[in-house]
Amino acid sequence: MFDSLFGEKAGQLDKKREDRRKPLLLAALLLLLPELVTAETFLHGAPIYPAFEGWRPNSDGTFNLMFGYMNENWEEEPRVEIGDNNFFSPGEIDRGQPTNFMPRRNRFTFEVTVPADWGDRELVWNLNINGVETKAYGTLKPDYLVDNMVIASETGSLGIGVSSPESRSNTTPTLTLQGDSVRTANVGEQITLIAHLEDDGLPRSRVRSTRSERDLHRAMFRAPQKPTVNKINALFLSWNVYRGDGAVNFDPPQTKVWEDTRVGANSPWGSLWLPPEIPEDGMIETTVTFDKPGTYVLWGRADDGGLYADTYVTVNVTP
Repeated sequence: MFDSLFGEKAGQLDKKREDRRKPLLLAALLLLLPELVTAETFLHGAPIYPAFEGWRPNSDGTFNLMFGYMNENWEEEPRVEIGDNNFFSPGEIDRGQPTNFMPRRNRFTFEVTVPADWGDRELVWNLNINGVETKAYGTLKPDYLVDNMVIASETGSLGIGVSSPESRSNTTPTLTLQGDSVRTANVGEQITLIAHLEDDGLPRSRVRSTRSERDLHRAMFRAPQKPTVNKINALFLSWNVYRGDGAVNFDPPQTKVWEDTRVGANSPWGSLWLPPEIPEDGMIETTVTFDKPGTYVLWGRADDGGLYADTYVTVNVTP
């Protein structure tokens, strides 16, 4: 009987020791997690793949071919001038494509208008970045026709194949730049961009203004709810460098327009994102400074979660 009791107590002690080891093991795994994730992803040196997203008709009979890209890197943001490594064919090589490429997946980044008689021709975006030549083929094939529901679904605002009266009623935000679309500035000089943002309030934002520490902790370790990209629906305006050779500082820091799905990222695709407050009058001010001279194109994107609107400002920066 003594041996039995002793064995039982020994088993209880072993269990307690095992219970103590579990938090230590979890802590060790969490410390190693960034290295494990890094080992499975690219930070620098990977290629960028242009993407043809689809096309949509215009009221005047012309068509817009829609393009984006996939930068396989999580950190590297290559800059590739218009030319042998960044061009369209046939015809004009410059079709308004970016020269500055943000990380990861960027959908519906820009559109190229083609004439009503475009027919079955192809427009090819050619990129050669980090030694890898890639192409995207724009075409008016019926399978690539895009509407608002496709955009909302592709960007993660809706589940695949899901729609509702609310989502079908959503209209594109209205974004109006205040002042000239071409500006001048000196290096280190602060300029202010003011844009008026207006929206129909759809899709309705389901973001909570605050979250408890316990809820944040649970969200950090919660498994993804669906295999496709998931986006938080909320209105925001984000300014980014579309073209330009130099570091640009935006104040306040801008919401990411690329699909940063990491927990806590300042991104609608990050599960803990809280959208910036929109002033009641819709006027949003952003200050910008440049660290070197040159010509910059700044890209402003208004996004309500499902649909988007763009504006651009060219800034000529002198020493």
